[in-house]
Amino acid sequence: MEVTQEDISRAAVRLTGVARRTPLEMSDRLSARFGAQVWLKREDLQVGRSYKVRGAYNLVSSLSAQERSRGVVCASAGNHAQGVALTCRSLGVRGRIYVPRTTPRQKRERIAALGADWVEVVICGDTYDEAAAAAAREAGHDGRVRVPPFDDHRTIAGQGTVAAEITDHLGLAPDLVVVPVGGGGLLAGTAVWLAQHPGTRLVGAEPAGAASMSAALAKGRPVELDEMDTFVDGAAVRSVGTQTLRIASRLVDQVVTVPEGRVCSEMLDLYHAEGIIAEPAGALATAALGEAVSVAAGTSVVCVVSGGNNDVSRYGEVVERSLVHEGLKHYFLVEFLQEPGALRRFLDEVLGESDDITLFEYVKKNNRETGPAIVGIELAQREDLDGLLVRMSASPLQIERIPPGSPMFNLLV
Repeated sequence: MEVTQEDISRAAVRLTGVARRTPLEMSDRLSARFGAQVWLKREDLQVGRSYKVRGAYNLVSSLSAQERSRGVVCASAGNHAQGVALTCRSLGVRGRIYVPRTTPRQKRERIAALGADWVEVVICGDTYDEAAAAAAREAGHDGRVRVPPFDDHRTIAGQGTVAAEITDHLGLAPDLVVVPVGGGGLLAGTAVWLAQHPGTRLVGAEPAGAASMSAALAKGRPVELDEMDTFVDGAAVRSVGTQTLRIASRLVDQVVTVPEGRVCSEMLDLYHAEGIIAEPAGALATAALGEAVSVAAGTSVVCVVSGGNNDVSRYGEVVERSLVHEGLKHYFLVEFLQEPGALRRFLDEVLGESDDITLFEYVKKNNRETGPAIVGIELAQREDLDGLLVRMSASPLQIERIPPGSPMFNLLV
C-alpha cells in the first residue's frame, strides 16, 4: 500500500497529545563550521527519547477493536520497542516485545518501565533480524498483530510526521534534510512528505558497518548483509524493508555511509557543544555533514537527532573509537629485552614528549630473553604519528603496529 502525504497528515492528528512536537534548534557549532543555517530536529526529546513512538502509535491506534484484543508483538533493537510499550500502556493493549541481546540494558529497562504491566520483554538472538524472526513466529502462532518498526505503511506515515513538523516549524522547506537510516522508515516517511518540495535535497545517513540501504539500492532489492557492526544499534539492520526501499529508490537523493568512529566523535561534540546526549544512531545525521554530505554556504539544513537512549556505560568505548578514528590512538606489539632499563630506553628513545601510554600489558617469561607487551599510545595530534613511527624504526626493539580492524585490534577496542 502506497504512503501518501494525506496519510502523514492523518497520522499527525492521531499523535496529537501523544507524541511531543519536538523543537527545531539552531546549532551554532555546525552553522559556524559550514557557513549555513544548520538546525537540529530534537527527536531525542520525544516521548521515549526517540521518534519511534510516532510510527508505533499510528499503527496500533488504527487497529480494529478485534485486532487490539488479540494483542500485538514486535521486534526492536530498543527504540521501536519503547514506542510500542508506551502505545500498549496508553491504549490498553497487551504486547510482547522481542529485543536482541545487543540491546543496551538501559533501553531494556526503559521498555519495561514504559510498558508497565501491559508488555512482556523477551530477549532473543544477537541481532534485530533474529529477534524479528522470533516475533514473526509468535504472530503466526497465536494471532498477535505484528507492529513492524519500519516496513509498514502505517509506521512509515507516523515517522513522516517528523518531516511535517520540520516544514511547519520553518514555514518553508529547507534546502537539505539529513536523516539517519536503519530499516528506512523515517527516511521513507520524510521522502513522501518532502516530495511536495522538489527543491529540498534529502540524504540518508547509515552506519558504515551496517549499510543495508546502500546495499539494497545497489542491487535494486533488499539484501541481507553477511557481516554487520552492531555498535550503532539503533540503525544496525541486516536488511531494509521492501516498502521503504521502494520509496527511497524513487524519492531520496542520496544515501551515504558514516564510519562508526566518526559517529563517536560527533556524539562527543554534540555533548560538549550542544549538551545533547545522543545515542549512536542519533548522531548519524550530523556526523555525515562535511564528511559524506556536502553543505553549501548560505543554505538551510536540518539534521534529525533521532534518539537519546544512550547507556552511559558505553562512553568509554565511544571515546576510544573516536580517538582511533581521529588518528590519536594507536596500538603496538613491542618485544622488550627482559633486562633492567628496557622500558626506560623505550620511553627515552621512542616515545615523544607529548605522547602518552594509555595501555601497557606485559607478562615476564622467565625462560625467554625477550617478552612481548601490548602498548597503547595516545598522541596530542595525529601528525605526531610520523615521528613516532620513525623513532620506532630506528629502535633496536622489534615493534609491530596492530592495524585497525585486525582480530587483535578488535580485542582492544
